[in-house]
Amino acid sequence: MNTLVRAAALAALASGLYAPPLPSPISLMPLPKEVTVGIGSLPITGAFAVAVSGPGAQDARVQKAVPRLVARMARQTGIPMPAVAPVSEKDAALEIVVAEMGHDGVQKLGDNERYSLTVADSHIKLAADTPLGVLRGMETLLQLVRQTPNAPGVAAGFSVPNVVIQDEPRFPWRGLSFDVSRHFMPVDVVKRELDGLAAVKLNVLHWHLSDDEGFRVESKKFPKLQELGSDGMFYTQDEVRDVLAYAADRGIRVVPEFDMPGHSSSFLAAYPELGSGPGPFPVVHNHEEEPSLAMDPTKESTYEFLDGFIEEMTALFPDEYFHVGGDEVSPKKWLGTPHIRAFMEEHKMANAAALQAYFSKRVLEIVTKHGKHMVGWDEILNRDLPKTAVIQSWRGQQSLWSAAKDGYQGILSAGYYLDLSYSSSYHYSIDPMKAPASPDGGPVGKGLPPGSPADLTADQAKLILGGEGATWEELASVEMIDARLWPRLAAIAERLWSPESDTDVASMYQRLQVTSEWLEWLGMNHRSNLVLMRQRLAGPYPRHPLDVLASLVEPTKGYSRHAQKYGIFSPLNRLSFAIPYESDTAREFRNGVDEYLADKRNGTELQKNLADWEQAARDVRPMLTNQSVLTENLPVADGVEKLCQVGAEALRYLSGPTKPPVDWKKTAKAKIDPFVGKRFGDLLIQIGPGVRKLVEAAPGS
Repeated sequence: MNTLVRAAALAALASGLYAPPLPSPISLMPLPKEVTVGIGSLPITGAFAVAVSGPGAQDARVQKAVPRLVARMARQTGIPMPAVAPVSEKDAALEIVVAEMGHDGVQKLGDNERYSLTVADSHIKLAADTPLGVLRGMETLLQLVRQTPNAPGVAAGFSVPNVVIQDEPRFPWRGLSFDVSRHFMPVDVVKRELDGLAAVKLNVLHWHLSDDEGFRVESKKFPKLQELGSDGMFYTQDEVRDVLAYAADRGIRVVPEFDMPGHSSSFLAAYPELGSGPGPFPVVHNHEEEPSLAMDPTKESTYEFLDGFIEEMTALFPDEYFHVGGDEVSPKKWLGTPHIRAFMEEHKMANAAALQAYFSKRVLEIVTKHGKHMVGWDEILNRDLPKTAVIQSWRGQQSLWSAAKDGYQGILSAGYYLDLSYSSSYHYSIDPMKAPASPDGGPVGKGLPPGSPADLTADQAKLILGGEGATWEELASVEMIDARLWPRLAAIAERLWSPESDTDVASMYQRLQVTSEWLEWLGMNHRSNLVLMRQRLAGPYPRHPLDVLASLVEPTKGYSRHAQKYGIFSPLNRLSFAIPYESDTAREFRNGVDEYLADKRNGTELQKNLADWEQAARDVRPMLTNQSVLTENLPVADGVEKLCQVGAEALRYLSGPTKPPVDWKKTAKAKIDPFVGKRFGDLLIQIGPGVRKLVEAAPGS
């Protein structure tokens, strides 16, 4: 299973640190359940035609997907293709067979996404039980399109390799929690991300539509929500319906989230009578402002309001699940308010957690009344909560598993927070059914060692529905949102779709690079927009030295940048916002150092790269000195220059007969230590660990 894929990826990586990867038979992400690669390929021509048959052939999703498929095929290959016209099976390059019509109404959790794809020399057959499976198989087919390798007797152009694929997902709930409250994302951005989700077979957009910073949906019942709680940035109900239809066509469910009782300043700004204390309550613009006081859970009027509000929103959003947030409720104001304390004493509530449990149960009754299943973050969990609630865990696998042991369905987001700027390999290592490691590889808190399987019975394990990547947008604007999601979200998508046994990190990175480029053909701008942002920073100076410097650094990790007090209207125009969250160059350098220390084969390439980076660190100084937004990065250039100098010295001592001077290693460490793992503004110099390895491996004096 997938052995050919992995072997090709490893062969490519073994071909040399900076050598271009060898062509691999396929480079799919997520990896299918079963893959067999054959000999030969099917050429793609301008006569590419599609035939659709079977009981589900007339499903609207299939009918709309076929012309999208052909248009994307034309774009990926540069081959003009005529508008789709019905053809017979014998005249079609692609035959699609849909065995079932599918159920009426909206897509549901657990709908069948299984498909098979067979490519022979003159024919492609995509077969699926349901229209949803067809959509998943189409994305696999588009990923298979490649430029035909040069060979005698083979026509130049594009083709699809001969392959047999049997595929279905591991988990039924695979999504993205997409925050549009902190920084509003217009409809066209939401649609673009939906295209990306569909491309990597994610099937849920968890749309975080309200928080302290803004309420983002038009309410006709309670119009002050958008009038006073949104700063004028919200979706009309017609725009919401447009997004819902767009998502449905791509096989994606949309689960709305309206956060309550905490994270609700935008509610309270519009309707202060909902608050736990006296108003007025401002929408939060800057993070040094006090967060919301939370809704008052003791007033019947609160639940009357929520009944009307939830009735309106459940009618607007057709999915069977409705998210009510419930996270990070500060007990301070509740416990400091006399009438709330009196209510707690009357109802024998020992603490604020008991009061929140009361609120959660009341809200669940309202959500159930309006025909939905309630979803909430860890904090809603209480043993008195009906088992119809779904628990989304941001606290970790142990929290998720505890909920499952108590009989609750659950979704994992811990370890999938994309805004923390951790690596793709870290997110890839997080499995809903295994104990996690920390980003540096160590254990997370107490409990099972990393990689240990969940301590659950078979029935309890079935309650783990899957997971969601999450991105909170305090530090992401429209121009950089793609770079904050992609390509790392594809690694999470593979973890949730592919077999549990697929854990080869080297293969993942090789395929992630190919997938990243493929996503750009789909319209993602995660690389191109960062280039434009660095051009803005460079101004009249040649951009190349800045690009080199930027390729060696990463933003600081975790929530360390939030200490800078960025608000929703703060300019996000520093270098830390114009780079990817993960440096491919630095990772490849660290891998190259490991290879060199193992067999000394690639020392010349390492020396050349260190020399080039050192020169770029010198060349960029005039720009950093004179461009005011960049001046803060002069210490980064200093660090890169010193690291490159010391790294080059270490390589000379490692590769030649000359021994280092007395105390060289001690002096070298003193030079590089200030730059390894240290923060420079919002940046980390990520070639530092590789240079330190070279110094430590150098011969003693």
